[in-house]
Amino acid sequence: MEEIRGKKVPILMKWFKPKTKDKTQLVTVGDKYTRAVAYVLLTIGAFTMLIPFLWMVSTSLKSPAEAVSMPPIWIPKSFKVENFLKAFEVAPFGRYFLNSVLITSLSTIGELLTTILAAFAFAKMQFYGKNLLFTILIATMMVPGELLIIPNYLTISRLGLINTYAAMIVPYVASVFSVFMLKQNFESVPNELYYAAKVDGSSDFKFLWTIMVPLSKSAIVAVSILKIIGSWNAFMWPLIVTNDRMLRPLPVGLQAFTTEAGTQYELLMAASVIVVAPMVIIYLFLQRYIIMGVSKSGLKG
Repeated sequence: MEEIRGKKVPILMKWFKPKTKDKTQLVTVGDKYTRAVAYVLLTIGAFTMLIPFLWMVSTSLKSPAEAVSMPPIWIPKSFKVENFLKAFEVAPFGRYFLNSVLITSLSTIGELLTTILAAFAFAKMQFYGKNLLFTILIATMMVPGELLIIPNYLTISRLGLINTYAAMIVPYVASVFSVFMLKQNFESVPNELYYAAKVDGSSDFKFLWTIMVPLSKSAIVAVSILKIIGSWNAFMWPLIVTNDRMLRPLPVGLQAFTTEAGTQYELLMAASVIVVAPMVIIYLFLQRYIIMGVSKSGLKG
């Protein structure tokens, strides 16, 4: 027997006392192995997705012979920057680029106006049937976008907007996902601010633009970036509603360029870089806003 803290306990109990430190160490080692495996899998996945992009950039700088050489050549002997100039000569990519900038800018501005107003109404204002209306709105997210192509096309056609910029902008100036994302963020702003502003005589519109919007800047920027990327990469809808070559955005122009350039793969890859590069640059510089916006809105996965 041995006395511990004034009590006599068997010596064997001290010897066989559970060692929590060792258990902690075992858990830590297990976590390290799990984390290492996760990093390895993520690295493999990243390289799998990065290889096509690197091959596109590499081929855009190759000579015609290097572009079709076997075995493939990753690093060209001399960088053919003139491939980009040739691509602009074969097709009016300058006009395509301006079309994409115009369509993306106007549709993004339109979506921000509609979604900010709708999100504020659902988050802070009280009106009959608000919850039911929001539930119906969210339910529309389960409808595939392809299912809406024919109704949207018929509407645009009857309005006489086929072969116009409006046909590529108007149907996409609202987004249920953006409304949901901003609503979640607006709800994180204390209601006391809203009630205090109302007591001071502030209108809903003034409170929205002077308080809510500045406090929700990260979420609004995130919604804007996602909208810009989606509009810039839009292909199916602009292809359906436009026949005029001068109205084509970059993705549609690139698809047409595949027939115009023939087997000149170095020019095809140069044109692809022109389409992809702006969005890659935007995402690299502004990705933290997407993460901040999504995290503050409470979305997961």
